[in-house]
Amino acid sequence: MKSEAFRRKGQSSLARFREMSLDVPLCLCASVVDNPVARRFREMVWMCRPPWGILIVQMKPTSSHRIAIVDTHTGGEPTRVVTSGGPPLGAGQLSERRDRFQREFDRFRSAIVNEPRGSDVMVGALLCEPVDRSCAAGVVFFNNVGYLGMCGHGTIGVVVALAHLRRLEPGEHRLETPVGVVTAALHPNGEVSVGNVPSYRVQKAFTVDVPGLGPVTGDVAWGGNWFYLVEKSDWNLGLGNVDALTDFCWRVRQAVNAQGFPQVDHVELFGPPTLPGADSRNFVLCPGKAYDRSPCGTGTSAKLACLAADGKLAEGAPWVQESIIGSTFTGTFRRQADRVLPTITGAAFVNAESVLLLAEPDPFCWGIRH
Repeated sequence: MKSEAFRRKGQSSLARFREMSLDVPLCLCASVVDNPVARRFREMVWMCRPPWGILIVQMKPTSSHRIAIVDTHTGGEPTRVVTSGGPPLGAGQLSERRDRFQREFDRFRSAIVNEPRGSDVMVGALLCEPVDRSCAAGVVFFNNVGYLGMCGHGTIGVVVALAHLRRLEPGEHRLETPVGVVTAALHPNGEVSVGNVPSYRVQKAFTVDVPGLGPVTGDVAWGGNWFYLVEKSDWNLGLGNVDALTDFCWRVRQAVNAQGFPQVDHVELFGPPTLPGADSRNFVLCPGKAYDRSPCGTGTSAKLACLAADGKLAEGAPWVQESIIGSTFTGTFRRQADRVLPTITGAAFVNAESVLLLAEPDPFCWGIRH
């Protein structure tokens, strides 16, 4: 009687299981645990084997390190915000903690943003306790090959992620970064305005000889990261041209590094806009050889510094920067002696809220390193 009752109960459960599954092939993992519940589960799976294509995989339980994340994109450029489970960086200035991150815990960077969990285009943002208690959070930005001083699109993504988690309300906020405090205004419509670090141009019309290409001229400027900005370019800044643009910018960066500015790690090309109301279209090659899908917040800040230095944009006047995929940021600036204080406005959207699992038996637990 007991076995008959079990059979009927099992068939009833299987009927419900099949009804939910429809004709979708299933892959079920049965653990090696041996108890009545596990044995019943395995018997049920065996009974419903055809035609559903059930696959039973015996797995030993493994312990995993868990990293909580919120994924956003800003103008198409992704940011992965680490809310808990990151490396223990201790106290001290954000620049010191970034250096410790790089020196002692770089494998966390790779695990979070590199494949198989991430991609070359992804930027990570590790939330930290700020030293300046007036700040809502501290943040260290990183990518597929290293660390960033600041990240404009990433800051917009961080603010939207914190609002999603109900840690921020609309209004003015301060965030601490390794290169200084930035302000961020979360507007009621969801847009974010980032008051970036002081930005400036260090050399105008710096010409480099690029092997195989000849002379290329651009400005060297700081906008939270170091940029080489090429204003006059014959390139078509379209998505169909990404491979050629990437090759050109990579070669230009190598020439700029070798011929006077080793700190430059971004190259930015400009061309005519395609959207009504935009002032310019850009292509930005980031340090890890991935192109920026957004108009690039620090790159737009560097552009504002060059425009201000040339007298081409008035203080407070808007500059609408279009990216290669058609997203836009609006930038303005205030003067501060020989520098400018840029404000960059854009929008970000939450894509996912999840947990990364890092299990040592996985040969790529710590990412595919570059």
